[in-house]
Amino acid sequence: MNASSTTPLWIWQQPDWPAFHWRAAVIQPRLQETWRSLGMLLGRVGSLPADNDPAVMLDTLLQNIITSSAIEGERLNAASVRSSLARRLGVDDGAAVVSSRSEGLADMMMDAIGSPDTTLTRERLFQWHRWLFPDAETSLVRLRVGEWRGEEPMQVVSGRLDKPKVHFEAPPRQVLEDEMAAFLAWFDTSRHDPTLDPLLRAGIAHFWFVTLHPFEDGNGRLARAIADRALAQADRQSIRLYTMSAAILAERQDYYQVLESSQRGTTDLSDWLTWFLDILLQTLEDALAGIERTLAKSRFWQRFAEAGLLPEQTKVLNRLLDGGERGFEGGISAAQYQKVAKVSKATATRHLSDLLAKGCLEKLPGGGRSTRYRVVGSGPEGGEAASDTP
Repeated sequence: MNASSTTPLWIWQQPDWPAFHWRAAVIQPRLQETWRSLGMLLGRVGSLPADNDPAVMLDTLLQNIITSSAIEGERLNAASVRSSLARRLGVDDGAAVVSSRSEGLADMMMDAIGSPDTTLTRERLFQWHRWLFPDAETSLVRLRVGEWRGEEPMQVVSGRLDKPKVHFEAPPRQVLEDEMAAFLAWFDTSRHDPTLDPLLRAGIAHFWFVTLHPFEDGNGRLARAIADRALAQADRQSIRLYTMSAAILAERQDYYQVLESSQRGTTDLSDWLTWFLDILLQTLEDALAGIERTLAKSRFWQRFAEAGLLPEQTKVLNRLLDGGERGFEGGISAAQYQKVAKVSKATATRHLSDLLAKGCLEKLPGGGRSTRYRVVGSGPEGGEAASDTP
């Protein structure tokens, strides 16, 4: 089916394209909740020990680049990307070896988020695309870099070669120049539109750009960078503390499904914007949890700075305090302590007894070999438990 068909198959074939709209009754409650979490996040920023430390932004940008590429199935060298970002932020990072790939990704992300007041133009997008594919000239696969895609139909396809499934087809090349000009003009003027919520603007920008699919490759990463730019324009103070790409990666299948269903639908973007806001809210809640862990860690070490702990004990406690996937959310056992601290079984038992006696750890319910320990005050009630004996 093509653009002249009487029954639209794709959203860009709708007669009112791109006059996007949405159901306020569905979107407004989510918007209010998201803004509330964003306000809480900003309120907690000042409590951080070094809230202006560029290393904080470095960690966020690094996670952004790594996870945005992972959504597309690409694994990057994190150390190389980190070093490229560190140099641009003036952070000492041990000068690991960098690559043209990591340098380009760092340049693109710094320009997208670090300079949000500059105008998003055709030439800027071409530069982002060149940064995204710095080694394209030496690649075996021919790729148009720094220019719009060619005349051939742009389709997102899966399945067997003899029985492909077309998930989406972008607007034809002959209308792409005008379509992109309209998008870029909207992105520039909508920033100052008092009737458009800035968070919805970020979601619309993401969807609109990826639907136009203006490049042969890299459209998803560029769409997410544009959404990040819109969020930075909304509030550059908070954008350095969170990245949506990590949450999108965790819901990658749903991400593609909601994009596909919305691109096959009408210009009512309620489903897409609902998903986008839900992911943004999850991102903000994760960032808040991370700040709370940082503050709890700071309070813990203020309390136990003079406890005379051994290096192995400090290492395990920091692992528990950092939380996350490697933080032993359900507590740590003696066997796990032994493995993390790289000590003998007897030493692990002695270290744990000492940490209990000093009030650093508490026992969780259970006993014998199943006994587990957690940092004092890390339970769901948030208070400090009474002292226990080994």
